[in-house]
Amino acid sequence: MYWIGRLKPKRNHDVTRVDFYVLPDQKDNGRVLLACRLIDKAYHLGHTLYVLAASEAQAAALDDLLWTFRQDSFIPHERYPLTGENDSPILIGTRLAPDRHAQVLINFSNELPEDFARFERVVELVDQSPEVLAKSRERFRRYRDHGLTPETHKL
Repeated sequence: MYWIGRLKPKRNHDVTRVDFYVLPDQKDNGRVLLACRLIDKAYHLGHTLYVLAASEAQAAALDDLLWTFRQDSFIPHERYPLTGENDSPILIGTRLAPDRHAQVLINFSNELPEDFARFERVVELVDQSPEVLAKSRERFRRYRDHGLTPETHKL
């Protein structure tokens, strides 16, 4: 699995790294399972993450799967917005992330998040379904329009 390792704290002049992980098929839950694997790896490297889900149903599915996708893993996470104070390193939500989660954004939405530039890294998960491919190509172009050079990882 491709991952850059530990991230250095982002300074104002640092550029956000954008990575597109492209699955070879469009299996049910393929993107969600890949997200769980990446979240697990990033969490164990000490990163904070925000997962921007496309819908409440997808956020709930991610929430459930993070507890069960691997028998030997424990990934502390919470749904956002929170009902109280919480210091969970991983939040899952359907709206803009809170400021304190500014290391890694995993984007499941079909849109370019308006606050993507404050993250050190943005992860886009792509499968071969026509809608997901079309929307991801559009986001790829928009990241380039913002002066970034997205990386593509074919899995």
